[in-house]
Amino acid sequence: MSLRTRNPAGRLHSGGPITYIVLSVVALVSLFPLYFAVVAASTSQSRIAQSPPPLIPHGNLLQNLRAVWDYQGPGAHTLGLAMVNSIIVAGAVTVSTVLFSTFAGFAFAKLRFTGRNLLLILVVATIAVPPQLIVLPLFQIISGLHWTNQLQSVILPSLVTAFGVFFMRQFLSEALPTELLEAARVDGANSLRTVWHVVFPVARPAMAVLGMLTFVQAWNDFLWPLIALTPSGNPTLQVALASIGGGYNINEAVIMAGAVVATVPLLLAFALFGKQIVGGIMQGAVKG
Repeated sequence: MSLRTRNPAGRLHSGGPITYIVLSVVALVSLFPLYFAVVAASTSQSRIAQSPPPLIPHGNLLQNLRAVWDYQGPGAHTLGLAMVNSIIVAGAVTVSTVLFSTFAGFAFAKLRFTGRNLLLILVVATIAVPPQLIVLPLFQIISGLHWTNQLQSVILPSLVTAFGVFFMRQFLSEALPTELLEAARVDGANSLRTVWHVVFPVARPAMAVLGMLTFVQAWNDFLWPLIALTPSGNPTLQVALASIGGGYNINEAVIMAGAVVATVPLLLAFALFGKQIVGGIMQGAVKG
């Protein structure tokens, strides 16, 4: 079976041996960190400290996974509770970011209103602001609202991102014909119905990509959840794993087992929705 691609004229090009070699090398390099994490999680503390480190899986994987799952943090929280918190936070942030970014991106791309360009510049400019600069004032706000160690302190500041708004605006500017909007208005559709029946179907490929990127970022977020939730409070998975690595007797094998546990939901998300995302991107790339 050969690798084939279509040129603009519609003819198929077959990939040669060099193509397969390059793709195989890229795949191996990309998968090696995950493979080494599994190897490290399946060995013992004494073997992982060897030089060179082991490259073949050992038989302690289930034992290390059980140690991670049975671990209780400083606040008597378990890894199961932390994983549920991460699912709630990442899911809520992903849904809100995709929806609000699509609404805002549509407004900046196709609606005409006073100050549109200035507002867009201000939104894009916030991307250049380091997140560390807003940690202190944001913490003061959530402390004043008595939201410390509560999940809304992590969810609400991330309901929408400047990158998501700019990403959706750029996509809808090119992919959404103005004629479709005019036809919807002629048919008597109001703004909400136009967005639901016209904008969302067109924006689906970009929404899928933005949703996956947002979910990965929210799932792996560490700095702000560590400050707002703390390991002894109501932590997310990444914060809980940080408490496993604390103390004087650090077991790197158990920590790597926790990293494997934290990676599994991301792999499942890619396995379940990756095909739909790629299919949506290819559908959105079709012209004519």
